[in-house]
Amino acid sequence: MTAAMPSQNHLLAALPELEFNRLLPQLELVQMRLGDVLHESGGKLSHAYFPTTAIISLHYLLENGGSSEIAGIGNEGVLGVNLLMGGDTTPSRAVIQTAGMAYRIKANALLEEFQMGGAVMRLLLRYTQALITQMSQTAVCNRHHSVEQQLCRWLLLTLDRSSGNELTMTQELIAGMLGVRREGVTEAAGRLQIQGIISYRRGHITVLRRDGLEQQVCECYAVVRKEVKRLLSDVHQR
Repeated sequence: MTAAMPSQNHLLAALPELEFNRLLPQLELVQMRLGDVLHESGGKLSHAYFPTTAIISLHYLLENGGSSEIAGIGNEGVLGVNLLMGGDTTPSRAVIQTAGMAYRIKANALLEEFQMGGAVMRLLLRYTQALITQMSQTAVCNRHHSVEQQLCRWLLLTLDRSSGNELTMTQELIAGMLGVRREGVTEAAGRLQIQGIISYRRGHITVLRRDGLEQQVCECYAVVRKEVKRLLSDVHQR
């Protein structure tokens, strides 16, 4: 199991020392394997998860079996805000998009800290607003922008949550994330590869030129990134 520190998660790192030390004994380091399902649609989480190197994808499943990603959660966030809002369950499915590590905490332990009304509550409410922004912008992007622009947005958001420039992801999985046909992803990825922006081989995408993605992406990426920074920039950093 790869070593990881709680401070690799930006939310945990932003907690003042008192609150951080109170949560620390209750944090459990867990390995997240590609494709693992943390909860199904309508399911209830027993733990909240703070990713360090893993990336979690939230999917909405349709009755016909189709699905698309509504949000991603990496080292900037936490899976489990629905536990804190009193909703218990959620219609989305949480699956591991990128294997890695995360810290988990029992739902009732985090809820108890949240209800104290201190730094944990303020931080998680701000993150919840950022997550809502990401979901809203994803819906707009999927409706109004090209598959190539959506792919660029998805790649950039994934890079922001990763330590390197190589992503383990098949075109079939990307198509499922974006809710589009695989052929559309193949064509979009092919154009990016021809321009020397990415290279693709056997389920591995390597980003060669981040600036190339940034030049072709729609405004949705900047909106999400700016909102996360705005909401969390003035939070105390440990």
